[in-house]
Amino acid sequence: MSARILVVDDIPANVRLLEAKLAAEYFEVVSASSGKEALELIDKQIPDIVLLDVMMPEMDGFEVCARIRANPKTHFLPVVMVTALSDPSDRVRGLEAGADDFLTKPVNDLALFARVRSLVRLKMIMDEWRMREQTSGQFDLLTAATEPDQNEDRNASVLLVEGFAPAAQRIVQVLSKDGDKVEVCESLGRAQELATSNRFDLIITNIQVGGEDGLRLCSHLRSQEETRQTPILLIVEEFDMPRLIKGLDIGASDYLMKPIDPNELLARVRIQIRRRRYQDRLRANYERSLSLALTDSLTGLYNRRYAMRHMEGLMERVKESGKALSVLVCDLDHFKNVNDTYGHAAGDEVLKQFAQRATASMRNFDMVARTGGEEFVCLLPDTDGQSALKVAERLCRRVAETPMKVDGAPNGELTVTVSIGLAATSRVMSGEELLKVADAALYRAKQSGRNRVMADPSAML
Repeated sequence: MSARILVVDDIPANVRLLEAKLAAEYFEVVSASSGKEALELIDKQIPDIVLLDVMMPEMDGFEVCARIRANPKTHFLPVVMVTALSDPSDRVRGLEAGADDFLTKPVNDLALFARVRSLVRLKMIMDEWRMREQTSGQFDLLTAATEPDQNEDRNASVLLVEGFAPAAQRIVQVLSKDGDKVEVCESLGRAQELATSNRFDLIITNIQVGGEDGLRLCSHLRSQEETRQTPILLIVEEFDMPRLIKGLDIGASDYLMKPIDPNELLARVRIQIRRRRYQDRLRANYERSLSLALTDSLTGLYNRRYAMRHMEGLMERVKESGKALSVLVCDLDHFKNVNDTYGHAAGDEVLKQFAQRATASMRNFDMVARTGGEEFVCLLPDTDGQSALKVAERLCRRVAETPMKVDGAPNGELTVTVSIGLAATSRVMSGEELLKVADAALYRAKQSGRNRVMADPSAML
């Protein structure tokens, strides 16, 4: 995995050493000799990850990290502090400043490379979701998701996989300070069941659970759709570096060395929860924007954009199978009079109720879309013209014979009718061409007095 890494250190020898090691792993490396220079470089071109020394003149690493986190453009830029400081309080201070990790020199090279790769993967995921949201914003579908709140890391749902009850109890006590709800399980099999059937903000697992390998759980979680994005915090022994490296490569999000420092535990858990909730918000925002792009907000039906794309796919199926595709174009009669007489709220009710009746008249795999103001399209795959005609006539009768409930209308009911044009084909043609044939049939239905179905003659062959 290639990545652009910014190394920040005021000692040239340290920079050269890291540059050589990282270049040997095929990373692209740029360097800065001060915090100020680092921020300037980041402002010009955001790297994939920052390796940051702490003890620097004028602006130390804590302040540099805090400024990176304060900038919305770089809020989730991975930062690893690589320093000679080894006191647990310094490590916690670095994490609270926003660092993703705090590595004490001399650093195990393999551990460093594994951490860099895991954080770059995370950044790529976050960048992709932010890009999708930005694209949605360009269509004016949604406002952007708000940036994560530093306090958005409490009251989380956590799954703790720990076979040693006293250790589990200590972790539960620490996390209770943040109001986190922790579910403890003592076996990997039970953990897999819980993780798949429940939604957790974070999964914490010991690298060894009784006689079981915790990395198998990590691998399973990353292979399942339900848990693929759930952050995983590994608890490891300091001497178990090879398995930690393997865990990071498998997909663990972070790790915690024993003996566990309560403040470091809280700091790392908060980081993962903030990130998870922000990523969830980005995903939800994108999914809402996708829904807005493809569906009609009033009726909940698909819109014209989706219907036309879907129709082209169905035409490909016609080409492959030779089975007919039928199209109904429905237009509510004198709909303008409804709006003019009873108001647009009444008109909206009529549209929603027609959408419900049309959907109820179709099979599960048929599709109903609202393609214009009072115009709807129904797509009936694997359906010949004669069968489609029966469906269209039934829908036409249901609409005319059952008044719609509309506030403001006499007795609260309004009789509405619909005209329908039908086209069907089992030969190769474009969706637009088929729709034009159905539109022509609809025009004849309108000209013939409305409240009726007219089919293109070729549909009845």
